[in-house]
Amino acid sequence: IKETALDNKYTQQFKKGSLEMVLLSLIYTKETYGYELISNLNETGGKIFGYTREGTIYPLLYRLQDNGLIQSRMAPSPANGGMKKYYSITEKGTETLLEMVQYWDEYVSCVNSFVELVERSENTDDAAPIHKKCKQKTSSA
Repeated sequence: IKETALDNKYTQQFKKGSLEMVLLSLIYTKETYGYELISNLNETGGKIFGYTREGTIYPLLYRLQDNGLIQSRMAPSPANGGMKKYYSITEKGTETLLEMVQYWDEYVSCVNSFVELVERSENTDDAAPIHKKCKQKTSSA
């Protein structure tokens, strides 16, 4: 995705709406700590999410914990002898994540059906306005 005004106006909303699910997904796979989550997000999803910082992740982790979706424990850090806070998913968190994933699949499918209207319109000589195709599509559903 190229840098445009879209980055500031719209992509931030996409990111905010999905980051909690992404964090739960990462914690679902294994017990982990904040810096590891941040590193994983930056390495794997950096192109889409942008550079993720502590100021973004920790408030989300606290909210997930307050909602009973994850839990934490303190454990010694082998690297520096200090303590690390490890996060793991709770039963409620797993149930919530599975519901979120199911909804996400339905959401993506629905949104893609509208995006396909744009793609088909751009790839045909029929230059019918997109809004007409959307109305036809939604009225037949």
